[in-house]
Amino acid sequence: MRNSKIFVTVDALIFKKTQFKTLLLLIQRKNPPFQNSWALPGGFVNENEDIDRAVLRELYEETQIKLNSLEQLKTFGKPFRDPRSHVVSIAYYGFVLEEVEAKAADDAKAVAWFSTTELPELAFDHIEIINFALNKIE
Repeated sequence: MRNSKIFVTVDALIFKKTQFKTLLLLIQRKNPPFQNSWALPGGFVNENEDIDRAVLRELYEETQIKLNSLEQLKTFGKPFRDPRSHVVSIAYYGFVLEEVEAKAADDAKAVAWFSTTELPELAFDHIEIINFALNKIE
């Protein structure tokens, strides 16, 4: 058996419904890999950290949005989805009110709301995660 580590991350899909469209919150990555690319807010789960708390922590650290809970969507774990290592990501989703604002913090260079029908090019396999979520919620 190979001795390689598998890392666990969490990703948050935060949606906002307006009168005419559904918006999704994305961050612009400050650090490699995919530096300056758009991605879902999220990050690595700390040792001995509950995954449900980890996603809320990462969301707050990167966007300053504080939520009490998110719904677990699906686990994504294809090898090579992250160039750094074998990374398994647990994706979560939730909805916020239209007036909720986000502010870039931690390793997010910027944050922005994008129409789910006009998304930018995304880091990692985040378009696959988003498409899975959209098929589930719409």
